[in-house]
Amino acid sequence: MVSRELDARFRDTALRAGLVDVRFDVVASPVGELLVAATERGLCRISYGVEGGDEALARTFGVRVLRTPLDEIRRELDEYFAGRRREFDLPLDLRVAPFHEAVLRERARVPYGQLETYGALAAKVGRPRAARAVGTAMNRNPIPIVLPCHRVVGADGSLTGYAGGLHVKRALLELEGATLPL
Repeated sequence: MVSRELDARFRDTALRAGLVDVRFDVVASPVGELLVAATERGLCRISYGVEGGDEALARTFGVRVLRTPLDEIRRELDEYFAGRRREFDLPLDLRVAPFHEAVLRERARVPYGQLETYGALAAKVGRPRAARAVGTAMNRNPIPIVLPCHRVVGADGSLTGYAGGLHVKRALLELEGATLPL
């Protein structure tokens, strides 16, 4: 059995020596456990599915995956869920196609508690007829909550698909005080 002290020293040494491609942790939240991950460049993943998350991270970011506390990410998420944070200040490592990046970055500009349609978001990124492509980008958002795809709704204002489930999308919007359809 390895002592906590030895384990902590191992993890610290690996991080300082640059021997880790991606770090991750599991964070408790009001919408369930979240797998959060970061590279040296910044936050790279928030997943609602925790099982197999380390393997998925290894396929995307490199095989040197280490579970270690991500205190700054945890703190900002805790503040968000407590209603004390409306914007995130975390550096991001966003590895997606250019169109998806444009959509996600534009999405991040919509204020806390505000809703926007897929079509309106498509127009803002210069592709007014690409509402479905915007939906695909939202579906593949690797950093939900921080890049708030839960704030995107259908043309008629209805809640549409969300990686964490529609109950999570509704909970996040209610937390933000958004006006929701019945």
